[in-house]
Amino acid sequence: MARAMNVSRRKFLIGGGLATGALVVGCSMRVGGKDRVALEATLVDGESALNAWLKIDTDGSVTVAVPRQEMGQGIYTALAMLVAEELEVDWQQVGVEQAPIADVYANTAILMEALPFDDDYHRGKSSMGARFIKIVAGMLGVQGTGGSTSVRDAWQPMRTAGAAAREMLIQAAAERWQVAAGQCRAAQGRIHHDASKRSLGYGELAAAATKLAAPTDPPLKPADQRRLIGHAVPRLDVAEKTDGRAIFAVDVRPPGLAYAAIKASPVFGGSLVSFDDGAVRSLPGVIAVVALPDAVAVVADSWWRAKQAVERLPAKFHDGGNGDLDTAAVFRTLERGLQDDDPDVYAEVGDVEATLTGASTPIEAVYRAPYLAHACMEPINCTARVDPDGVEVWVSSQGPTLVKWIAAKVADVDSKRVRVHTPYLGGGFGRRGETDMVIQAVTIAKTLPGKPIKLLWSREEDIQHDMYRPAAVSRFRATLSGGRVEAWHNRIVSQVPTKSFIERLLPWAAVDMPDNTTSQGAADIPYAFNHRRVEHVPVSLPVPAGYWRSVGHSHNAFFTESFLDELAHAAGRDPYEFRRELLDQKPDFRMVLDRLAKEADWGTPLAPGRSGDRGRGLALHQSFGSIVGQVAEVTLRERQLTVDRVVCVVDCGTVVHPDIVVSQIESGIIFGLTAAFFGEIELEKGRVVQRNFPDYEMVRLANAPRIETHLAPSGRHLGGIGEVGTPPIAPAVANAIFAAGGGRVRELPLAKAGFQA
Repeated sequence: MARAMNVSRRKFLIGGGLATGALVVGCSMRVGGKDRVALEATLVDGESALNAWLKIDTDGSVTVAVPRQEMGQGIYTALAMLVAEELEVDWQQVGVEQAPIADVYANTAILMEALPFDDDYHRGKSSMGARFIKIVAGMLGVQGTGGSTSVRDAWQPMRTAGAAAREMLIQAAAERWQVAAGQCRAAQGRIHHDASKRSLGYGELAAAATKLAAPTDPPLKPADQRRLIGHAVPRLDVAEKTDGRAIFAVDVRPPGLAYAAIKASPVFGGSLVSFDDGAVRSLPGVIAVVALPDAVAVVADSWWRAKQAVERLPAKFHDGGNGDLDTAAVFRTLERGLQDDDPDVYAEVGDVEATLTGASTPIEAVYRAPYLAHACMEPINCTARVDPDGVEVWVSSQGPTLVKWIAAKVADVDSKRVRVHTPYLGGGFGRRGETDMVIQAVTIAKTLPGKPIKLLWSREEDIQHDMYRPAAVSRFRATLSGGRVEAWHNRIVSQVPTKSFIERLLPWAAVDMPDNTTSQGAADIPYAFNHRRVEHVPVSLPVPAGYWRSVGHSHNAFFTESFLDELAHAAGRDPYEFRRELLDQKPDFRMVLDRLAKEADWGTPLAPGRSGDRGRGLALHQSFGSIVGQVAEVTLRERQLTVDRVVCVVDCGTVVHPDIVVSQIESGIIFGLTAAFFGEIELEKGRVVQRNFPDYEMVRLANAPRIETHLAPSGRHLGGIGEVGTPPIAPAVANAIFAAGGGRVRELPLAKAGFQA
């Protein structure tokens, strides 16, 4: 008996909503009053906080408190633009700083994105279920960055904050001049009274404005009056990243710093049995040896000395019963799930089984995708100091509230006595939403009270102890009628990232529950089929699963768009025309598809390659509220594969900063192409085979394609952008390989089929 998602809502809200709140993040519409205290502790001489999102100095400079983490996606700039647009301030007057940890900065959008039921939220409409989840997330008050939600979550509150501050400044000026507020206007960081030709700068009015009540519903600009939103203003983080002033967590060096290197159990689920610290205590610079449940660390006066010592440290680990696990065993487990008789059903229309049973020759295929590591450029690190006053932590984290909670728990102090610093992140992709490095660093720091300890993982520890994008298999069965898809049955089998995450964070809360990340990109495809059923079978494996850029979309897009291409060719149809007919009820998707065909010269013969066959492949996918279409052009010389050109069309709703959108799309394409070509984490004897970057290759300039990105906003609800470029690239390339005569690719990476970049 299948477990249908529409009967699991109560279980999700009660059992999973609160637990998942530890992962997600909330949003508040409050713009003034008591919430401005969030910035009071950060004020310096001359600054006034008009609300929780902005401060104004006496010189008129504006500092926007950004409650999300900057990890290269341009969020410091985009969110500051939302405030500055409504505040009516010159962009040259705007700066940013990381917001402190406070409930007012909570982000509901990640939780909303993961709703495992269809209640119109994903189409930008209000609903009872969405409103309830927003209340729950607001109560939890967790800050975090992920799920391509930063702009979506901030769109209303941060514009409202800017508008409220503007109205407060106008009122302050009007009271000083003894005129009606309606006779005053804001422009370029000043309040003007045109009748008397008087004006005052924001810096002259800010202190008085803080004494006024904040308006709860200030007027927001209509789109045609915006000066910043929609324009490519200079990014606020580029200068200091260019000249070396930017500080990442790995750069932090508080006075008295010592360094820690770690050796963890090489087998998933293993534990530390014994170690001989006498073998390293006399080595130069060694300060301490610290045991953890599944690892041992050495503290020294330099990281290199700590690393050399921990590598020489004799240590024994128990394998936790997982010493025989290998990649083949993982896929045997996944493939057994294809026969499971109790799947979770995420989408069901018509009668799939009856239609398939009555078909003479249903079309079937099984696709596979491997585990993937995050491989961030900045290695995993955390600096912690524990003393009688509390805990101080410096870490590149996508979830600072979680860091605060975890550090307090490990140090056994009240969370009010924990101070968290989150500098720039050198890549995140979901990995820095985890707290394992915080647990380790604070545990080590407890043994040396008052001394700051920087824990820095080696690249080998990073690759071999990640929280991996789950491996997955996906089986399709379909029938065609009149050149269209009549029935579509899709079953996905994989681990459940959310459950795995909660087991690490809050083991008591890790209940079985629907997880939209397992089916996203499969259950919500836009194509019209008379009969459709999409299922997921959760499996348990000792490999730690986590969130990876675009999460379930990252493999489900490859599965669905590749199989749809198979059906187009089976029907003898052009892949573009085949998709277009299936989108007759989806004009926004059809618009992106048509624009893509035009920009990619679809239907025009490719120029022949000098020494190989050429082909085009198409993929269309919606993720995180944005529609992205991609066409890849490839040249195939036997098994040597070159991706020559990628054309991308994006509808992400309102475009805040076009250059950031384009750069994120290009980044997502390279990220996804890297995974398609090379990405694979393999297991032998319960441990990861890959060790460092040479074993975990990526696309470089020499094998990167020419990328053309076209923005095509349709007026749809605001969508995300940080992850949406990644899902379509693998199927677009795989479909192009087929068009070039290279056969059908049903397993990633492409090296599995013998293709070389």
